[in-house]
Order: sequence, then C-alpha cells, then structure tokens
Amino acid sequence: MPPFLWLRFLTGQALLALHRHHLGVRMRDAAMEVSLRPGGPPQATSVSLAEMLLGRLTSASLAARRAEMQLRLQELINAMDPLDREVLAMRHFEELSNGEAALVLGLTRTAASNRYMRALQRLRVALAGVPGLLEP
Repeated sequence: MPPFLWLRFLTGQALLALHRHHLGVRMRDAAMEVSLRPGGPPQATSVSLAEMLLGRLTSASLAARRAEMQLRLQELINAMDPLDREVLAMRHFEELSNGEAALVLGLTRTAASNRYMRALQRLRVALAGVPGLLEP
C-alpha cells in the first residue's frame, strides 16, 4: 500500500476511535444535540466539493449569492450516492490515481474508473438541473 494511502487509513481509524469514544462518554449525550441547520450539517465532502466548484466571490451581493448557491449545491451533493461522492473527492481533492482509489474502495481498476465516470456524468446532469448555478 502506498504511504499516502496508509496514512489516510490510519487517520480514518483514529477518527473512528475518537467518534466511538465520544459516543461512549456518559457525561454528555451526543444524540441529544440539536443542529442549527435544517436536515443536519452537510457532510464534509459535500462542503468541500461545493466550495471548490463555486470558487471565491468577493462583493457582498456576490457573497450572498454564493452562499445561497453553496447551500443548493451541498443539498445536491448530499443527495448523491455516498460512493459517488467518495470517488469524486478521492480523485479531485486527494488527487489519488485511479489505481489508488480502487485500492481504497476495494474495487478493481476498471470498476473504479467506471464508477468515477458515472459519478461525473450524474453530477453534470444534476448541476444542469439547478437554474443559475452554471451561469456566470
């Protein structure tokens, strides 16, 4: 396993252990926490994907428009299949090769490549369905 994937695996294991510890502590019940966002917080990958796809806008009116578009985009990304989100994040943000993504996902190279291409196509179709998102 390449060193980057090994570190990614170790980081995931450490986060999982911390999550289990947090849920097992008797001093505070994580299940009783109330989210300030309707529908709960967006998943980390949807936030990252939305920010990267929208870029940075500067004026106050553009920043407000960007925030609205980001929420729409996060909803769209959260509606995607989790494996589609994962393969897009691996290939674009973690810059993993097709072979490395296949190793992490437990797929063959061909299956990982097909999954990536289908995820891109589904994202493209979904983005085209959001009015104003792809307009300058």
